[in-house]
Amino acid sequence: MSEQADIALIGLAVMGQNLILNMNDHGFVVCAYNRTTDKVDAFLKNEAKGTKVIGAKSLEDMVNKLKKPRRVMMLVKAGSAVDDFIDKLVPLLEPGDIIIDGGNSEYQDTARRVESCAMKGLLFVGSGVSGGEDGARYGPSLMPGGNPKAWPSIKPIFQGIAARADGEPCCDWVGEGGAGHFVKMVHNGIEYGDMQLICEAYHLMKSTLGLDNGEMSKVFEEWNKGELDSFLIEITKDILKFKDTDGSYLVEKIRDSAGQKGTGKWTAIAALDYGIPVTLIGESVFSRCLSSLIDEREEASKALKGPATTKYTGDKKAFLEDIRQALYASKIVSYAQG
Repeated sequence: MSEQADIALIGLAVMGQNLILNMNDHGFVVCAYNRTTDKVDAFLKNEAKGTKVIGAKSLEDMVNKLKKPRRVMMLVKAGSAVDDFIDKLVPLLEPGDIIIDGGNSEYQDTARRVESCAMKGLLFVGSGVSGGEDGARYGPSLMPGGNPKAWPSIKPIFQGIAARADGEPCCDWVGEGGAGHFVKMVHNGIEYGDMQLICEAYHLMKSTLGLDNGEMSKVFEEWNKGELDSFLIEITKDILKFKDTDGSYLVEKIRDSAGQKGTGKWTAIAALDYGIPVTLIGESVFSRCLSSLIDEREEASKALKGPATTKYTGDKKAFLEDIRQALYASKIVSYAQG
């Protein structure tokens, strides 16, 4: 019989592929499955070529290739797709087997799934996965929660592949029910606030100080060397200086309409439900909503011209330092509210 897998992963978008390759690098045998099985073949022939990753042609095939207790992780779109896969997996699994949802599901849905799976003898885990595509490949921050009986069986894998800070894995058991996805939701809500604050700092530098993209990129580069050091500041620096094939700054060609996947909105709703004032995160969600109303903003701009003078004529260096300190103070507020 061929080698059995330590864990299966459903969903071969980039995040799923990278998480599989990360697990493989840390000595775990992974069984890859995708609803479109052609994608499994392509993954094994390309990105996973030369690894111990194995593929499955069906959910039954996948389950049969797993060690017991079986560990099945999903990285699929939040919502009905998660429930659909659970419904298909339940008849194939045995009591004590584990289903893990690594998507951005609503924490209430996760709490419901923990309970419904427990009634069938299955252990359900909802885990936040943070760090994007690079994090998935080289070390994400993981926030597992749900049925605590599952933790001993998934702990070696999760802590093995997680990023490390001061020698400790960026992963630990968060709590029961929907706790894992609740923490990820709030994490994303804080990030919404962070991004809005950076946007406002950018707006002040551009509209008030008249800095061009290259100059602003250098400012963010300097800020990233101090107490504002962060991934978002770093990529802001890179985005601002990136040029298109015609030599012009690419950021100026991007439509000024922000989208959202929902986690920031869910954070604001949860805050209202629990009576917790997360004013900064809430306003950052509203700013994205306002950003998406392009037609309304253009119409309003015809009647509301704004101030005649927006340029600052004082000490530019001192004003930049004021912006930096305001950004730092605001980030502390956002983190504290989260």
